[in-house]
Amino acid sequence: MKLLNQFNFAGKRALIRVDFNVPLDKSFKVTDATRIRAALTTINKILADGGSVILMSHLGRPKGGYQEEFSLKHIVDDVAAAIGKSVKFADDCIGESAKTLAANLQAGEVLLLENLRFYKEEEKGDEAFAQKLAQLGDVYVNDAFGTAHRAHASTTIVAKFFQDRICGYLMQAEVENGKKVMSNPTKPFTAIMGGAKISDKILIIDNLLDKVDNLIIGGGMAYTFFKAMGGNIGNSLVEADKLELAKELIEKAKSKGVKLLLPVDSIVADAFKNEANRQEADNMNIPDGWMGLDIGSKAAKEYADVIANSKTILWNGPMGVFEMPNFAAGTIAVAKALVVATKNGGFSLIGGGDSAAAVNQLGFANDVSYVSTGGGALLEFMEGKVLPGVKALE
Repeated sequence: MKLLNQFNFAGKRALIRVDFNVPLDKSFKVTDATRIRAALTTINKILADGGSVILMSHLGRPKGGYQEEFSLKHIVDDVAAAIGKSVKFADDCIGESAKTLAANLQAGEVLLLENLRFYKEEEKGDEAFAQKLAQLGDVYVNDAFGTAHRAHASTTIVAKFFQDRICGYLMQAEVENGKKVMSNPTKPFTAIMGGAKISDKILIIDNLLDKVDNLIIGGGMAYTFFKAMGGNIGNSLVEADKLELAKELIEKAKSKGVKLLLPVDSIVADAFKNEANRQEADNMNIPDGWMGLDIGSKAAKEYADVIANSKTILWNGPMGVFEMPNFAAGTIAVAKALVVATKNGGFSLIGGGDSAAAVNQLGFANDVSYVSTGGGALLEFMEGKVLPGVKALE
């Protein structure tokens, strides 16, 4: 794989796949520019070399054709502010405006193309569409790890039309940090899996059981385990069709010598809302009419102790409904324990999505080893799958 540092971009137009799928409010203002900032080191290196930059990305899930709320024109000012120079905008990603603007781009200039997903050919991985994109640049750079698990035209197919296919700094960091956890972890290695459903995490849990010393379970998925063990879980979330699977995972962990930690207690509520009545309950005996919405104080302490004494930690998924302040304590306790483990010389990888949001909201992003930008892509990487966007660069 060709890395950014191995290439001089002087006089070259670099076509870069970035992940600028950022959240916008009702007036189309960017509410979180993390993904834009994540691409800056790659963009700045190319500009410093004397190259020019053509940025391509998707935004949201448009239903074919132009849709105002998904136009990348709304983020031009944010991209310009982040880079510190003006950014040209093409109102198409393959038409005449894109071709003309790209052809006239001078060294040090930046062009942003319109949303790739306004063409259904993007997600279909259409070769003719990919070839039209390829005509805009001299070299191809992929820095969009968040979409690397999709064999789309701009993430995978376009690479075949370039002699120089280059891995951006963000993509490189994601792959290297992922490999550090999955291929060569310092022991003890603890994985923390949260979120609502076992079915979303079954493949990664299966793969992790061959690698970890401790597997911590939190979030809604925990109650399926307790139900499988014969517990009374009240109105807590349960996947009734996954009870046998939960039992199998418990047995598999035992047979592999993995310590499987389930939360002994929960903060339970009598309704799914922040203002609901709440109390602590043992997870084998949650009262009827009550539901678990966060791990309890005993579980939080046990988890924090295990995490703080670990040398490699992977965290994917919150411990409860952390967007409701009354049910955020478990997730906060886990985040603080990760900071402690990192200060003690451990390596901590936060796996995208809600976990990354929690760490960023709490202001801990600089106190852990690495916060991944790729939710689904990181999960598939951790499941041991080959990512098409990474393979296309090799």
